[in-house]
Amino acid sequence: MASLKDLRNRISSVKATQKITKAMQMVAAAKLRRAQEAAEAARPYAERMDRVLANLSAGMAGRSDAPPLLAGTGNDQVHLLIVATADRGLCGGFNSSIARLARQHINKLIGEGKTVKIVTVGRKGRDALKRDFGDKIVKSYEFTGIRQIGFAQAEDIAKTVLDLFEGGEFDVATLFYSKFVNVVSQIPTAQQLVPASVADTADSGVDLGGAVYEYEPDETEILEELLPRNLAVQVFRALLENVAGEFGAKMSAMDNATRNAGDMIKQLNITYNRSRQAMITKELIEIISGAEAL
Repeated sequence: MASLKDLRNRISSVKATQKITKAMQMVAAAKLRRAQEAAEAARPYAERMDRVLANLSAGMAGRSDAPPLLAGTGNDQVHLLIVATADRGLCGGFNSSIARLARQHINKLIGEGKTVKIVTVGRKGRDALKRDFGDKIVKSYEFTGIRQIGFAQAEDIAKTVLDLFEGGEFDVATLFYSKFVNVVSQIPTAQQLVPASVADTADSGVDLGGAVYEYEPDETEILEELLPRNLAVQVFRALLENVAGEFGAKMSAMDNATRNAGDMIKQLNITYNRSRQAMITKELIEIISGAEAL
């Protein structure tokens, strides 16, 4: 059995840990609101971009001059996976759930005889995949020194993807991130970026009303301009979703850690009081036994 001094030290240590987790919970809660507002503000723009592309691509069906980002290369042998996670931990299973989804997809592609290349965004994603698929990682991004993720970071990632595609390095690109729902729910999501996965006009709410539109310039030129921008927009949306999800998961994880620390402190106090009472009782018995012996 631990001594009273050891129990006191352990209680003090757990109390210090509880203060840290409580402070981290409050910091995450303060940052969550702004991150959630940014993620929710980015959704309408990204969804509207999808609808515009769906409208434009409807007129490109079957045409040989469709942009490569829309039509693809005609093959699906080489796959590029952009795995976006957080740079820091202490957020429960947030990072591991994204890495798990990516790992399942990688193993499936390898099992089908496909070639896989990986771009990691976030230190935790890189560390999670490096051990098993380190030879497949072609580029890694970290944003530890950046206070707030901006569109410039998304453009940098999108430029890397575009350069690889134009260089013939892959046929299909898929983005992995976590979609923010609420504080306790973040959904790992896989979204195909290349060829551009656009919603069908019948499902996207675009009603052409039987009209035929003529574009100036034509659809090809418009799509060649919009598709690279859409790639950056979708990456930016994923980064904002990840930031909101990270703070939500961290807030929930630190709240659980604070509660667990409180339960441990209660249990340690009970053990301490029982040990102290046992020692006092033992000393009283020794004193009484000595007095009777005299």
